[in-house]
Amino acid sequence: RATRADAKALKVAVPMLPRIANFDDLDPLKAEDQVEVLMVPPGQPLPHDAGLVVIPGTKSTIADLIAFRENGWERDLQAHVRRGGHVLGICGGFQMLGNRISDPHGIEGQVREIDGLGLLDVETIMEPEKIVRNVAAHSMLYDAALEGYEIHIGRTHGPDTNRPFSKIDCHDDGAVSRDGRIMGTYLHGVFCADEFRRKLLRDLGIISTIKDYKINIEMALDELASDLE
Repeated sequence: RATRADAKALKVAVPMLPRIANFDDLDPLKAEDQVEVLMVPPGQPLPHDAGLVVIPGTKSTIADLIAFRENGWERDLQAHVRRGGHVLGICGGFQMLGNRISDPHGIEGQVREIDGLGLLDVETIMEPEKIVRNVAAHSMLYDAALEGYEIHIGRTHGPDTNRPFSKIDCHDDGAVSRDGRIMGTYLHGVFCADEFRRKLLRDLGIISTIKDYKINIEMALDELASDLE
């Protein structure tokens, strides 16, 4: 939680990975009145007063995991978890949270195997087939509808996937730790879902101020189009 007198009620820290991708996932959180989304640049520590750390998507999971460690963020993340903080990994960020990432085909480069951050009991194997699709899903943690898209290589398995983050069609997605504080998903766009975002923020002690995020976006686009016209 933020401690400065002028700070918003919840600070969300996002490490700026060198190959960060799909960071518009964070826009709905930025729109919340009581949420401060802090993009943490390389060389800066993750803030000690963050309530949630989001590890975003990346164009190269293994290379960015190496960079994550070089910036000292693994140590900061471990301290965050010890303080009772929450963590959400999206796509490549989800893969990093596991115990191990294997790349037997060398898809991402010369490093064929690397230890993950060890916050979820899962492992990922990179595979040549790339999954690219729009999906409708359902949050298992909050019993809320989700929609978004997948765009990734690699498949993740392990004991924590028995507590999936969501259900996509007929298969499980992602993983959740036993205490529910560490979450991972392959689904981009989860924060756009109003009920999911509202319940997540509620668990973090925050009342959501947005009733319909997508309507706000449509109104902004209509206003922009009108001005251009």
